[in-house]
Amino acid sequence: MGTVERTGDATSEVESGEEDEIVGGGELAAHLMSSRITRNEMLAAITNRLHAEAIASLPPNVRRRIRALRSLQKEFVDIEAKFYSEVHALECKYEKMYKPLFEKRAQIVNGSYEPTDNECLNPWRDDSEEEELAKAVEKAAIAEGEDKHEDTPAQPPMDPNVKGIPDFWYTIFKNVSMLCEMMQEHDEPIIKCLQDIKVQMHNDPIGFTLEFHFAPNEYFSDTVLTKEYYMKCKPEEDNPLEFEGPEIYSCKGCKINWNKGKNVTVKTIKKKQKHKSRGSVRTVTKSVQADSFFNFFAPPVMPEDPNSTLASDTQALLTADFEVGHYIRERVVSRAVLLYTGEGLDEDDEDDYEEEEEEECSSEESDEEPAPRRRGRRAGRDPGDGHDKPGECKQQ
Repeated sequence: MGTVERTGDATSEVESGEEDEIVGGGELAAHLMSSRITRNEMLAAITNRLHAEAIASLPPNVRRRIRALRSLQKEFVDIEAKFYSEVHALECKYEKMYKPLFEKRAQIVNGSYEPTDNECLNPWRDDSEEEELAKAVEKAAIAEGEDKHEDTPAQPPMDPNVKGIPDFWYTIFKNVSMLCEMMQEHDEPIIKCLQDIKVQMHNDPIGFTLEFHFAPNEYFSDTVLTKEYYMKCKPEEDNPLEFEGPEIYSCKGCKINWNKGKNVTVKTIKKKQKHKSRGSVRTVTKSVQADSFFNFFAPPVMPEDPNSTLASDTQALLTADFEVGHYIRERVVSRAVLLYTGEGLDEDDEDDYEEEEEEECSSEESDEEPAPRRRGRRAGRDPGDGHDKPGECKQQ
């Protein structure tokens, strides 16, 4: 959380209308996550107990054979761990082959390189359809502009001679719900300065680094923000049969050198406090964490005791964080242009709504059929649930 700034003597807090702001979205989410983890652990313990009792009720010779199957499963796990290690080594090898393609993509997006006519050919596509659609959109925009009142400010058209592809990564953030839900309104001017996202693979230890490259901006002095992920690909010695593949054990963000007054990850709130003995009331300011995409670069730190409840909660938060990082690496970086155009979005991306039950309406009350009502899904799903329709971002 943000640092707390107070002035004056020791005081006791009193209720005020502003106190609701103290619990930010991040704190509430962490609290709900902790409650859910506790319930899940209790259910898991009960289920495991029932399974253990069922096995214990079997004849001794059957239990003996099950132990033999466990030994075979351990051999399978050892081979599987080797498989995942070799897969990661293969990913590192091919990353070097992808790199020139991604570098040229960045040059085109940022306007430092203009592709040749041959590089613009897409023989598997019918470009005439795209041209016809572009003309239809242009006509619709002209007609819409004529219908608007004179006092309505018109959206300025994009300069036909503009360099590169403006707002390329910002559009991707708007199109992909996982990123859109993390991005707040105050983040948007910064995301518009994002020029590229790169991936650096690591072999020892196994992991990868995400690099977010920014143009110079008024918010921070950094040009590159990084997020490092470290994974283990070996079964636990005391419980090897639970191995299910590479597992994150640590991630590391970076310090953001915010310019004065431009840190979007904190907000200042005011609270009224009453002195315990004198009864005098004063107003103090307090800095708390604000919802922001840039909290992504300040992941939680695992406590020293790995068996504590706090460690379990932190591990769950790190797992969710890893899913975001993994998705950026696997989908966003590798298929950026398809997420920009919408071609690479899943079915949920195209329509992130669900219909409610239709309300019956008698013909005596109305001759028209009621239009089906639609509502947006709850933002803040688990990572990877789907993506919003382009341009329909729901801010938290």
